[in-house]
Amino acid sequence: MTKLFFATDVHGSEICWKKFISGGKFYEVDVLILGGDMTGKAIVPIIAQGGGKHKVTLLEQETILEDQAAVDEMVHTIQNRGYYPYVTTPDEVKALDADPDMIDRLFQQEALNTARRWMEYADEKLEGTGIRCFVCPGNDDIFEIDEVIATAKHVKLAEGRVIELDEHHEMVSSGWANPTPWDTHREEPEESLLQRLEAVISQAKDTTSAVFNLHPPPYGSGLDEAPELTSDLRPTHAGRALISVGSHSVLSVIQKYKPMLSLHGHIHEGKGTRKLEKTLCINPGSMYEQGILSGALVELKKNKVGNYILTTG
Repeated sequence: MTKLFFATDVHGSEICWKKFISGGKFYEVDVLILGGDMTGKAIVPIIAQGGGKHKVTLLEQETILEDQAAVDEMVHTIQNRGYYPYVTTPDEVKALDADPDMIDRLFQQEALNTARRWMEYADEKLEGTGIRCFVCPGNDDIFEIDEVIATAKHVKLAEGRVIELDEHHEMVSSGWANPTPWDTHREEPEESLLQRLEAVISQAKDTTSAVFNLHPPPYGSGLDEAPELTSDLRPTHAGRALISVGSHSVLSVIQKYKPMLSLHGHIHEGKGTRKLEKTLCINPGSMYEQGILSGALVELKKNKVGNYILTTG
């Protein structure tokens, strides 16, 4: 039997990454799998005000930081919420506001620096444990992050690969998604996505005993329901109207190949499990902004999925 812990959509949250890595020993698993969307969404400037003071606005709340200890504490708070803290000056903030390309370069710099720190942390904590760890970047992740993951000793890049989890089970992975309203890095039309998925799946020896690690949930599964948005990307009806936004391509390959287990993320609100014929589909959801790691603990037996449970911690 192989025991795995799956989590996804940590979106830059430092504490969620640490909980994910610590989950290996805590849950006594053989394999750790992160399903995608590692990187954060924004930079939060911490602006010098003179006299050792700094100003920061986090979640629309402005705070004056009186000393370096307060700055250090705020840095950790921002990191745990999934943003990138950046200590700066009023003059640099003006320059950034005037140059969108400069902001893009800074964001990439901070995202990659964070990823490097995460890989170093994982290598230190996983050394000597025998726990295998796989990461598959998602649609929100810049392509440059793949090179950083590839430098790690104990974290392996899973994108576009078929990986043997044990002698009975392979894992097929892709973090690409169907189109979203936000025009993210790794998304494409369903026809192209289907071709991409078929190309990876074709490398598997036996899909019926495989684990599919595909970032978007299958369309209409109930694991893909998100608030309906207006043209300016605001929730309609105060967010009460939910629609399916999952992938038809992912649904198609699950129905065609009937893997034993299919792991998904992407839709943070879509937490749950569903059975599509012989396939157990899981989306653990995401609560990264609260510093809470949502996950799934699953036992893989020779010809079936054993015990499984959704976790929160």
